[in-house]
This record gives sequence, C-alpha cells and structure tokens, in this order.
Amino acid sequence: MRNQVQLITYVDRFGGKTLSELEALLDGPLAGVFGGVHLLPFFEKIDGADAGFDPVDHTVVDSRLGDWNSVRALGTKVPLMADVIVNHMSSDSPQFQDYSEKGKSSQYDGLFLTMQSVFPDGATEQDLLSVYRPRPGLPFTSVTLKNSEARLLWTTFTPKQIDIDVCHPQGEAYLQSILERLAASGVTMVRLDAVGYAIKKAGSSCFMLPETFDFIDAFAARARNLGLEVLVEVHSYYRRQIDIARRVDWVYDFALPPLVLHALYFGAAAPLLRWIEERPTNAITVLDTHDGIGIIDIGADKSAENAPGLVPPDELDLLVETIHRNSGGASRAATGAAASNLDLYQVNCTFFDALGLDSGAYLIARAIQFFLPGVPQVYYVGALAGGNDVALLEKTGVGRDINRRYYDRNEVESALEQPVVVELIELIRLRNSHPAFHGGFTARKLDESTLILTWVKEAESIELRADLARCAATITTSDGQTVSYQADGMLKRAEKSRKESNVHIGRQEVA
Repeated sequence: MRNQVQLITYVDRFGGKTLSELEALLDGPLAGVFGGVHLLPFFEKIDGADAGFDPVDHTVVDSRLGDWNSVRALGTKVPLMADVIVNHMSSDSPQFQDYSEKGKSSQYDGLFLTMQSVFPDGATEQDLLSVYRPRPGLPFTSVTLKNSEARLLWTTFTPKQIDIDVCHPQGEAYLQSILERLAASGVTMVRLDAVGYAIKKAGSSCFMLPETFDFIDAFAARARNLGLEVLVEVHSYYRRQIDIARRVDWVYDFALPPLVLHALYFGAAAPLLRWIEERPTNAITVLDTHDGIGIIDIGADKSAENAPGLVPPDELDLLVETIHRNSGGASRAATGAAASNLDLYQVNCTFFDALGLDSGAYLIARAIQFFLPGVPQVYYVGALAGGNDVALLEKTGVGRDINRRYYDRNEVESALEQPVVVELIELIRLRNSHPAFHGGFTARKLDESTLILTWVKEAESIELRADLARCAATITTSDGQTVSYQADGMLKRAEKSRKESNVHIGRQEVA
C-alpha cells in the first residue's frame, strides 16, 4: 500500500454508474489526488438488503458496473482494495437456494449456520443473552426452506444475510475462491468485513473470541500467499484494535473519528494525545466511512471490569448529543431506533455535518488525520465535503444512507469547486508529496488545548500545531511554507451544553 491518501467509494455513487466512469473521474479532475482506491462491494448484486454487503455471488462483478476486466483496467491506474465479506452471504445466493431446496441432501448442508449447529445441546436463556449483536434482538431468523423444513438461521445483521460456517470445508472453499478471484483481477489488498462475528461458540459472546483471532491469522496467511495485503475491520473496545494490529498488515483506527470530534468539541488535547501515544502505527486512519461514526471504539468495555474508555462516559454522552446539535437533529433521525438497519454503536452522520458544516474545523480535523502515523483514507462524501442526505434517508428509511449520497459527474465537478474542497485537495497533495511523512513522528501537548504533531526526515520537516480551544491550526514546513485554518464559527462546541446537560466537561486527563 502506498503511503498516500486513499479514496473509499462505491462505484455507482461517485460521478457515474460504472467502473469505467470512475476510472475517467480519477484520470480527469481527480488525476493524481489519491494513491489508492477502496472499492466498496461491487459484486453481484449491489442493491440487495445491505448496499452490496450481502453478496449473491461474491466472485462476479455486478454487470451494471462492468466486469473483471473493468476492475483489472482500473487496477493498472491505481492500487485497489476490495472487501471480503467473511461472515455471511445473501439468502438469494446459489448456495443458499440449493440448500433451501434440498436441505440435508444439499452439498451446502453445514455451510449455513443455524441455532442448532452452534447449540447442539440447546441453549439456556443466559447463553442467548450472552451473544453479542450490533443490533437489538437475537441473531436468528425463523425460516421455512423450500423443502418445507423449518430452521432457525443465524443472521447477525439482517434476515437476508445468512451467516456461514467459515470452518466448514464449503466455507473454506468459498472464501478461498473469493481471494483467488480478487488476486487474479488486479486487487492488491483485501478488507475483512464483519470478521469479528465469524466464529460462533456456545457459551460465549460469539464476538472476537480467541478462535476469531486464530481464524484471522489463518485467513491472513492465505491472502498473503496470493500477494494480498490484509486490513481487518472491527468496531470494538479500543484495546482489541491494538491486539489485532499485531497479527495483520493493517487495522482501522476507528477511535480517531470520535476522538477528533471530542478534541474539537471540548477544546482538549489530552484524550486524543493519549490515544496517539498507544495506538498501532500500522493503521488505516479514517474520519468517515460507509458506516456511521463509531462510539463503542472509545467507550468502556462493558464486558470486562476495570476497562475504561478513552473518554469518560458523561463526555461520551455529550459528544453524541453535540453531533446531533451540529447536524440540526438529522443524525438523531438516522441513528438507533429512529431508523431501520440500525446500529447500536454508531451515529449516522457525515463528518462535515458533525462539525456543523464548518469548513475551517473540517480542514483542521483532516489535517490531524493526515498527520498521524498510518495511511489515510477519505470517504467519497467526505472528499466532497458532503452534508447529510436527508432526502435519501427519508426515501429508504435506512439510517446509514444519510451518508451514502449518489453524485453524478456534474455534481462531483461542482463540489470540487467549493473552497473547502479545493483546500482539502491541496492538503491531500501535501500529505502525498512531502518527504517528511516517510520519516520519524512525534506528538506532544504545548498546553491543555494545543496539540503539536511533527514529522522529520533528514533536513525535511513538517509540523501541525492545532489550538483546539481556538479551533485554529497551522502547518509549517522546513522550507518556510505555512498553511493556516480557522473555524468559521458554525461549529457548536460541547461547552455550550453544560447547563442543559448538567455534565462536567473539564479538560482533565482521562484515567
């Protein structure tokens, strides 16, 4: 993976409907901006129950987007990452349809997890309550197969996404076929989606078990044998990300988005600096993705004793409320029980809206992201400083759609002319080209609200000084160039909610 800013995008939502149109955009107005592209699911088919994360056939490109030759052509221009959805497949898949028709006589019998396959001796109430699921209720769907057999299928996410047994011979062969198809088609990196739920074990939480780590180790080795780098996607207690990082090529820094918001809302450097000092450096840094803004990633681990979060619980609650205030309440309408396809641990909102559409605050946030060790990724909506798509949310009723806008080519080109986007692209080019980002990194506090991030390589250096209390920042290079950002005044700060919430938000060190 290149040490340059990467793009995350759907093929059909960013300037066109096909892989060829995306290639033309990256060759045209965005030429030389991104050092790699993460293509969100482009498999057959992209408009199922979960925007492509419920593949009918993970080894076939949705024909509306192109084919494997289209993927290969794009891969000759820019390094590509693709998803491997390890936990489940669509109930419309050929494998499940065969199983539904033939039951125990199907060659895929055993591939799909049922309650009985995980709890062959039955389950107690406590067994079921111990199972972790990112949404309300139990992870089972009652189904009558086409052969009239009744089954309680394991469905971690939606009833259309049927969990598979990744240790079953058919499960292993299925996942291997995906890796081989991607490696043969010009993809150089894979992202393991929903891997935290891949292993189920009676009497456990069925999430991030020791056996899950073993599976990640084995799967990563199989990918590397095909020349593929591996990124693991898990929203969880922050120390688990540190554990995962030791075992794979790359791990997401999902704690960063809420911590950057916390720093800008509270004008305090301590929690973010604490994380900078212990976070893994083989990290993909993000502020936004196709999912929401993670909250669990900086909160306490409720399944363990003496496992506090990176910020106190009262400040975490106030952080969420401040997102809702900055978005004018749109994020509240898209989050939790207010919307379908809901997630208990994420706030659905664009990052720009979470900052009140304040251009200066947004550029400061991006500068902090780009200065941290690791490789930055920018989601396509964020690349265009996009706001919440309330119309799409109202149309679909799916909370995460508020941050999954469809842009045609004219809309992309218009957005690229916005001053905030022009400055963001200049910042991306600086991050991609300055030699100091290949050197050594240091981070320190000047005072309780000022964070200083510095990179040095031989005679070259670059420094970011972010005054979080004033919401101002300056980048200075060793040759005397400077770039400054100042909040526009649209950002609502957490301090303003003190009386309303009766919450103490002092800038103390977090224990």
